[in-house]
Amino acid sequence: MTNDESEPKGGMSVQDAGRKGGERVSHERGRGFYEEIGRKGGRTVARERGHGFYEEIGRKGGEAVRESRGSEFYSSIGHKGGQRVRELIARAKAREAAARAAGHDPRHH
Repeated sequence: MTNDESEPKGGMSVQDAGRKGGERVSHERGRGFYEEIGRKGGRTVARERGHGFYEEIGRKGGEAVRESRGSEFYSSIGHKGGQRVRELIARAKAREAAARAAGHDPRHH
């Protein structure tokens, strides 16, 4: 019998031990640690595999999403994104107008 994630040895599965270790590292080192190792890993992958690697995984990911959610998904998220941008622009214009009405130049804080 092999010891995999479904067969606990010593009362803890490999998955549980990994989770517990990750939580401990997270608590001891904080978010910045993960950000830094992520940056280092990203730089290494970019250097070793090049730009084409990212194009390829992006293409594969896009194809997987299209297969699982359908092409209309992209239309839907594009529409939602456009609505959000429109909303943010309207808010910014309203803040600028309010600042001007109060006698402030909104371009200079």
